[in-house]
Amino acid sequence: MARLDDYVAWLLEHGGDASGLSFAVDCSDGSAGILAKRLFPGAVILNDTPDGRFPHHSPNPLKAEAREQLAAVVRDRGLDCGVIFDGDADRAMFVDERGAFIQPDYLIPVVAGTFREKGTVIHDVRTSRAAIERLVEDGFTPVMGKVGHAYAKVLLRETGAICGGELAGHYYFRDFVHCDSGELAALRILSAFAAAKRNGQSVSAFMAPLLGRYANSGEVNFEVDDKQSAIGRVLAVASGLARETGRSELDGYRIEYDEGWISVRQSNTEPLLRLIVECDSRERMERWLEALSAAVRRQY
Repeated sequence: MARLDDYVAWLLEHGGDASGLSFAVDCSDGSAGILAKRLFPGAVILNDTPDGRFPHHSPNPLKAEAREQLAAVVRDRGLDCGVIFDGDADRAMFVDERGAFIQPDYLIPVVAGTFREKGTVIHDVRTSRAAIERLVEDGFTPVMGKVGHAYAKVLLRETGAICGGELAGHYYFRDFVHCDSGELAALRILSAFAAAKRNGQSVSAFMAPLLGRYANSGEVNFEVDDKQSAIGRVLAVASGLARETGRSELDGYRIEYDEGWISVRQSNTEPLLRLIVECDSRERMERWLEALSAAVRRQY
């Protein structure tokens, strides 16, 4: 118990100040429930009894249905925001005061902004251009890496980065033995939201400058029999979208254009092909997404 007390004390010491913020915490029937009441005093706590059957909803907050209960509680109680953990609490995700989901990569510069120190911040190949640009504007040096915590932890050490994050909701910290912690990330993000509230901003208003820069499709998943052929078809269509200005083949393909970018890659953990499109307008994003999705589905 003494070691657990020390752990809680360390998280609270390094998590920042969320005083004045009203929020709900959904533990997803997972391990976050063990410490939730101690880490988030005064919060509305949901599903905090660990149960491997996950009776309330999926333990994967990336699934929209998993966030429905949290979003409803935030709206019904007039809270400032909500945070939801996955089953083993190494990922944290947020909804704003309207219950709207905040895609996790947009929170990477928010996490970085809670540090006084400027330095390197890592992110994966799926990260929004808006988040990358914001890191640069705030004085950080963004470094792109492969998707997955196994790669991110190594990259954090190799670059000496102070922190980092991924679209999947993992956030990494140099001071947390170069590992990810959903609980530490949640505490720091809540502290940033609390500071915004003290300045008269809601969470949605605080995030609007980031979320409004580009239109982002989110990660769209396809089940295909021949992933390499599908990727080839996507690349063929991508070559005609606009003039290519850059390309990364670090993890699948990320192709940059003045008007936006696309990412196509095979899942590291599931039999899926994953596609992201981000553009300077919603109309262009939807047009590109439709063309690239058609290319994925076209079987020969």
